[in-house]
Amino acid sequence: MFETLVRVLKHRGEGSKAIVWAHNSHVGDAQATSMGWSRGELNLGQLVKAVFGREVLCLGCGTYAGTVAAAQNWDAQMQIMTVRPALEDSYEMVSHQTGIDSFWIDLREGKCDEDLRKELLKQRLERFIGVIYRPETERYSHYSMAVLPRQFDGYIWFDKTNAVKPLNVEQSKSAVEFDETYPFGL
Repeated sequence: MFETLVRVLKHRGEGSKAIVWAHNSHVGDAQATSMGWSRGELNLGQLVKAVFGREVLCLGCGTYAGTVAAAQNWDAQMQIMTVRPALEDSYEMVSHQTGIDSFWIDLREGKCDEDLRKELLKQRLERFIGVIYRPETERYSHYSMAVLPRQFDGYIWFDKTNAVKPLNVEQSKSAVEFDETYPFGL
């Protein structure tokens, strides 16, 4: 993904910008999580920060509860599942305990209240729900240790989420117009 991003930016020319929407485990800096500490994993967030530095803004998202569109296993059918309430000692629980339904917080040094930032610099659990969600093994399958302000520049919070709804996947019976298939045109 990083190599593709670099190629796209190069192709678009000097001054190009991009927005990459990806899972927290991909866009946050892996060096600030147990994925990086214990497993030595690299991710997109870490690589773009290393190459582009302060030109990059990495944003994470979190939720306490709600629903999610995910599968139980790879290649399994998507289903709407209930998200279990966040575990104690997680960033999601801390965010939930504010009593605020949704918020955005700038986690960068000098942009965030220093007492709040100091509290958020404590290592805590962070939940990662993606394409796969396994509520029965949630602690093992979906939580890692993290340091939120080192992982992300900002954090977007929704106390309760609703699963995304899939687009209509039925094929039209009439021929599609070129614009409907741009840039691939059939």
